[in-house]
Amino acid sequence: MIETHKKRRQLIILVVLCIVALLTMAFSMTTGDFKMTVPQFFRTLFGNGDATDTMVLFEFRMPRLVVTILSGMALAVSGALLQSITKNPLADPGIIGINAGSGFFIVLLIMFMPVDSSTFVYILPLFSMIGGLLTALFIFILSYKKNEGIQPVRMILIGVGMATALSGASIMMTSTFKSDQMEFISAWYAGSIWGDTWPFAIMLAVAVCILLPIVFMKANTLNILNTHEHISTGVGVGVNRQRMILVSIAVFLSSCAVAVSGGIGFIGLLGPHIARSLVGPRHQMFMPIALLIGAILLALSDTLGRILLQPAGIPAGIIVSIMGAPYFLYLMNRSAQNEY
Repeated sequence: MIETHKKRRQLIILVVLCIVALLTMAFSMTTGDFKMTVPQFFRTLFGNGDATDTMVLFEFRMPRLVVTILSGMALAVSGALLQSITKNPLADPGIIGINAGSGFFIVLLIMFMPVDSSTFVYILPLFSMIGGLLTALFIFILSYKKNEGIQPVRMILIGVGMATALSGASIMMTSTFKSDQMEFISAWYAGSIWGDTWPFAIMLAVAVCILLPIVFMKANTLNILNTHEHISTGVGVGVNRQRMILVSIAVFLSSCAVAVSGGIGFIGLLGPHIARSLVGPRHQMFMPIALLIGAILLALSDTLGRILLQPAGIPAGIIVSIMGAPYFLYLMNRSAQNEY
């Protein structure tokens, strides 16, 4: 059972994060090239704004905000799943190469289909998911050792190698691209939120609303998988089957997110780690906090990127990397100290 004081602590943190998320949303909605005051924002939100305010809010800013929030949630939960399944605190869809696999298949898609095709919104997430799943499968096969399971350090090294190889292959393939194709894929790799229209937001919302409840229903299974493999087997958990299901969910979440938000890394690393430090390692406790942290980080990064260097802006992926890279080095150093 979870102690009462831990539940109370989780509730307080969730309330604080919800307030921060609402403030971040208001900040995002009221900043940009078209200035909008907070009263204007609320008037427009409830249907009392003029035509210009309504168009800016509901056609431009709102879908982009929905995409960043859902992408942040998906990436944070994906990172939490990968860290628990592999028992590797450094696992993250970007770090172990899954995002690079998604990017490689997106490059393949762009080679044969125009970026502005009417079916692009539906086919792009599918190609992104196939690339992520195949890459994850390849990494897991190479990092698996008989009778010992997945080797965490080996998985990181193979994932980094795969990411480098796939990124290099993608760059080589893009040398034949036209200017519009090159512009799109460059923005994607930099982590620019390009899928900022309602069809992309709806696609991502459907994926998140279907998969997140499944993840939370499997919280106890994740707690057991995070223990020794003999314990998992002893209590009747089908380790390999559950791992495959959960890895597939993690890859699908991250692939759908990066398909519309670009090659963003570190959200899946930062969200779960910060959440665990606040409420502990039980998945029922830290995952709701992790997804809120992921949503806030990505929404805030995108907003800051839009206003720091106008008019072009800075891609959200670069802002996240500036925050995430030092934290990743800190975790690497701590892991090395624990090993030796």
